[in-house]
Amino acid sequence: MNRPRLTALPLATLTAMIITVMLLLSVGMTYLGVTLYTSYLERSITSALPPRALTAYNNLDKGILPDQDSLKLLLDNLKVLEGPTDFKIQVSILVCGLLSALVCAVIGMFLARRIVGPLSDLTSAAVELKSGDFSVSVTPSNRSTREVSSLVDTFNALAASLDNMEKRLRFNNMAVAHELRTPLTILQGSLQGMLDGVFPMDRKMISDLLLQVEGLGRIVEDLRTLSLAIGQKLVMERQSTDVSEVVAAVLMSAKPMLDTSKLTVETGLHPAVIPVDSPRIRQAVLALLENACRYAADGNWLRCETERLPDDSVVIRFLDRGPGFPQDLDAVATNPFWRGDPSRSRATGGTGLGLSVVQAIALAHGGHLEFANRQGGGAMVAIHLRPE
Repeated sequence: MNRPRLTALPLATLTAMIITVMLLLSVGMTYLGVTLYTSYLERSITSALPPRALTAYNNLDKGILPDQDSLKLLLDNLKVLEGPTDFKIQVSILVCGLLSALVCAVIGMFLARRIVGPLSDLTSAAVELKSGDFSVSVTPSNRSTREVSSLVDTFNALAASLDNMEKRLRFNNMAVAHELRTPLTILQGSLQGMLDGVFPMDRKMISDLLLQVEGLGRIVEDLRTLSLAIGQKLVMERQSTDVSEVVAAVLMSAKPMLDTSKLTVETGLHPAVIPVDSPRIRQAVLALLENACRYAADGNWLRCETERLPDDSVVIRFLDRGPGFPQDLDAVATNPFWRGDPSRSRATGGTGLGLSVVQAIALAHGGHLEFANRQGGGAMVAIHLRPE
């Protein structure tokens, strides 16, 4: 059976224990020192007594009453030595007290350094973290108290989170630049060609350029949505709404897009009333429908469901028979620009931010986004919403 380490105790408890032990040690060392010195004084005094007085002292020590003359001689000699002896005892108490306090202070400093030693490592790591090195971490020590260990774990978690955020930010910046570069290059080349007379300035050319502008607009709007989600301003007002009616309305408005993709839509829309921001729910549902039209059209089937769960939460579920998600589902969750079909991404016109936007909307409603591959092929994406 493993015994709990002393340093695993709370700092307040450990401090009280150390103070108590140091006080007891100090008192014990003082008492022992004074006792030994008193015994030494007793031997010195008795060795200096006259023979008759020494005999009287030994008889008294044995419980034998000496004769009157010997007793008087003993008392006279002790009375002479009483003053210097009391002074020596008082000095011995002072010296032993100071020595014991010094020893306890040295021991206390040693114990304190062992207990709070990891704090110096934590301070050095914090300086490196402040300088921008988010890969820094502090090795947990078995000498730390419970509070210091918790602080070290929290610091390591914070540093890891910052390191992950920095890597994602760096990747996102490159991804944004990559997403914007292609339409901007097309726009710049086409407009320059039209000015140089290489390309005709007709309706088709202008229509093609307008598609690139619309693509840029979608990227900017998706990035704005994610920015609002980070600032916790994505959902401004929640009203009691039947989510099934919202999904049905989006399906009706998206019918031309679904027909073009040749998707057969089945529904299982059960009443599910919950306080939500209706425009954001419509945005999330439309984003998932657009993803299905781009990446699951080959399956020719899409099912939309709404359901109210026993815990009063609501789920909006989409199932298809497309290619599904890759085996590494973490890549889908952590990569804001993940695409289900990179080879056709430009042709289909997606920004790659769809699932990230839907996930941000779900989180803003206290829920989460769930996605998985279905047995037999296809994908399942579910938006979980929770009441306030």
